[in-house]
Amino acid sequence: MGVPVRVATVEKPGDVRTGERPDPRPGPGHVVVRVGACGICGTDLHIADGEFPPSPYPLVPGHEFSGEIVETGSGAPADLRAGDRVAVDPSLFCGYCDACSAGRGNLCANWGAIGDTVDGAFAEYVSVPGANCHRLPESMSFAEGALVEPLSCAVHGMRRVGVAPGEEFLLVGAGTMGLLLQQLLQRGGARVTVVDQNTGRLAIAAELGAEATATSVAELGHQRFDAAVDATGAPAAIEAALDSLRRGGRFLVFGVAPDEARISVSPFRLYNDELTIVGSMAVLHSFRAARDLLASGAIATTPLLTHAVPLDRFPEALDLMRAGAGVKIQVVPEPTKD
Repeated sequence: MGVPVRVATVEKPGDVRTGERPDPRPGPGHVVVRVGACGICGTDLHIADGEFPPSPYPLVPGHEFSGEIVETGSGAPADLRAGDRVAVDPSLFCGYCDACSAGRGNLCANWGAIGDTVDGAFAEYVSVPGANCHRLPESMSFAEGALVEPLSCAVHGMRRVGVAPGEEFLLVGAGTMGLLLQQLLQRGGARVTVVDQNTGRLAIAAELGAEATATSVAELGHQRFDAAVDATGAPAAIEAALDSLRRGGRFLVFGVAPDEARISVSPFRLYNDELTIVGSMAVLHSFRAARDLLASGAIATTPLLTHAVPLDRFPEALDLMRAGAGVKIQVVPEPTKD
C-alpha cells in the first residue's frame, strides 16, 4: 500500500482501459481487500457499453470477487482482521426505504452495488464495507470464492421459483449462471433439460447431470415442462420457454434483458393455464448460504472456471466474454498462488 495501484476502468461507454489510481484507504466501517479473483458477468458488458443506467463514469467495475483483507478502518467489524480471506457481497442497500424495511433490500429505492455504482474489484485493491465480507475456508481458492456472488444470485432465484423432487424443468442458457442454476435445481430433485446454442457449454451441462440438452427449444418438439428458467435475457428464448410450460407451470425470468425489450404472451393462457411468472433480482439474504454450499463441495466449480486473465489484459477479457468463450472468465491482478 502507499503506492498507485493498477485498475481497469470504463472511462465512458466504449472506452475501456487499464491504468493506475491512488491506493484505496479504508473509511469508517470499511476494510481494504487485496483482490484475489474477480469474475466478469453480463452486467460488466452492459456497463462497458453504457447500457446500465445506474453506473456513473469513470468507474472501476467488478462485483464478483474474493481476496484477502490487508487493512481495517475505524468501526469495521471487530472480528475482521488483516489476513482474513473473504468473499464480498457487493450489495449496498440504504436500509431505510420501504423495500429495505420490508426485508427486500434487493429492491432498495436507493440501490447501489460495489462495481456497479461505486468502484469495484477489477483492481489490485478495493475498499468495501466490512459488514459485506464473508470469511472463506482455507480450502477454498480465491477463484472459487469469486463464485459465491453469482451462486448467491442463483440461490435467491431458486427461492423465488421453488423446486420439488421429480419436477421437470427447462433451463435456457448454459453460461455460468445457467450451470449454477442447473446444479441447484438438481439438488432440489428436479430433472433438468438444458438449452443453449453453445454446444461446448451443453457438453458441460450433460457432464453435470442434465436429463437432456438441445440447441433450441424448438428442437425439443412438443415436450412440456412443470417449470422453466430463462438465464439468457433474450426475448425470443423467453417466449419459447413460456410456450413449453404445462398448465399450472411456473416461469422464472432470471437473465437480464435490455430495459426496452418486450415479449409477447397470451393473457388468456396466463389466466386459463394458471401460469406463474416471477423475476429474480440479484442477491437477497443468500450470500452466506451460497458460501456454505461452495465450501461443502455441493457445487462443481472446476468445469465452470475456464479462464483467468491478468488485470492488464482486461479489455481482452471482455472480448472473450462477448465471444462466448469458455464459461466463467475471471480477472486476476497477477498469477495467483492462493
